[in-house]
Amino acid sequence: MKIWLVDLEAVETRYTSEWKVHFPRILQKMKSIFTKDIDVEVMDGADDIPDATTPGAFLNFGGTNIYKCTQIEKLSRAFTAGKVKEGDHIIFADAWHPGIVNVKYMSELLGIKVITHGLWHAGSYDPADFLGRLIGDKPWVRHAEKSFFYSFDHNHFASDFHIDMFLENLHGNTLDKKELIESKKIVRTGWPMEYTKDALVPFKNMKKRNLILFPHRVAPEKQPDIFRDLKETLKDDYEFVVCMEQNLSKVDYHNLLGEAKMIFSANLQETLGISAYEGAVVGTFPLIPDRLSYTEMYDDYFKYPSEWTQDWDSYIKHKDELVEKIHWVMSNYKKHEVNIDRLSRFLESEFFSCEGLKKVILGYNDKSN
Repeated sequence: MKIWLVDLEAVETRYTSEWKVHFPRILQKMKSIFTKDIDVEVMDGADDIPDATTPGAFLNFGGTNIYKCTQIEKLSRAFTAGKVKEGDHIIFADAWHPGIVNVKYMSELLGIKVITHGLWHAGSYDPADFLGRLIGDKPWVRHAEKSFFYSFDHNHFASDFHIDMFLENLHGNTLDKKELIESKKIVRTGWPMEYTKDALVPFKNMKKRNLILFPHRVAPEKQPDIFRDLKETLKDDYEFVVCMEQNLSKVDYHNLLGEAKMIFSANLQETLGISAYEGAVVGTFPLIPDRLSYTEMYDDYFKYPSEWTQDWDSYIKHKDELVEKIHWVMSNYKKHEVNIDRLSRFLESEFFSCEGLKKVILGYNDKSN
C-alpha cells in the first residue's frame, strides 16, 4: 500500500515549510503499526512559483494554482502508468484543491478504488476568510466546495468549531453531523504537528521581557488596529510587536516568541490557531477571546469575553477592562507558568497531533486482515 501525499507549497515564514519536511515523516512512522508494507510518496508541485504571498494571505493566489496543477499532472501520470493501486491512500494536505475532482474522475473511470483524505483549512463558508470576504456565496465557489467535500472519502477538520461552521454555512445544517462523524465522512483530528514541541526546545526557558506579540496575518479579520491602539496606550509599560511587519525569519520569530510574555489575539477568524499553541510551548501566555475555535481549546484562565473585541466599538467600550487584563497577565507572569505548561500539553494531545487521521488510515489496515 502507498500513501500519496499531495502537499502544501512551503512558505518559509509559515507552518507549511515545516509540514514539507515533517508531514511525510509522521506518515512514514506509521510503518511500525501496520501489518503490511506501506510507502509514502510526496506529490509536490512546481518549484518556480512566486516566493511572496498575496498581502494578508498565507499563500500566493496565482502561484498556488501553478503548484496545484503540476501536482495533479504528476498524480495523473502515476495513475496512467499504473503506479497508483487499489487500496492506496491519497491525502490532500489542503482540501481546497480542485485536483480531488481529477482524482475521483480517474479512480472511478479507471476502476482503481483509492481512499481519499482532505484537510480543511478554510473556504468561502468562513465569512472572515479571504474566500468568504472576496468571493462570498457565489454559486461557483459554493458548488465547488461541496463537490470537494463529496469527492473526499474522509474530510478532516482540526476543531469542532470548524466542523459546525462548515456544516452550517456551506450545507445549511441539512446534513446529519452525528451520522457524518460515525461514518468518518467527517473526522475531527489534530493537525500533523507532533514535531512542534521538539522543534521549539531551543526557545524554551529563555529570559522573558515585557514583550507582547501579534503573530497573526495583518488582515481585517485579525483586527490589528486593536493591537496598535493598545500599543499606543501601553507603550510606556510594554513593548508591542506585529511580527508580520518585521520581515522575520522563522528563527527570528521563534526567538521573539521565546522572549515574549504574551501573545494577543482579537481574531474574528480562527479555526485552530497555531501561533497561540507555539507560544504556549515556549511559555508565552496566549490572551485570546472566548470565540471561534478558541472556545473549545482554551479554558477560562486564558480567555477574555468575546464582546470586548467583537468589533472596534465594542473594543472602545471595554478597553479599560482589556487593559486591566493585560496588566494582570504581564505583572503576574511567573504565577502563570504552571498553567501555560498544562495548556501546552493539552493542546499537543488534542489539537496538534494527527491521531484522528492516523486512526482512519489504520482502520483500513485492520479491514484488510
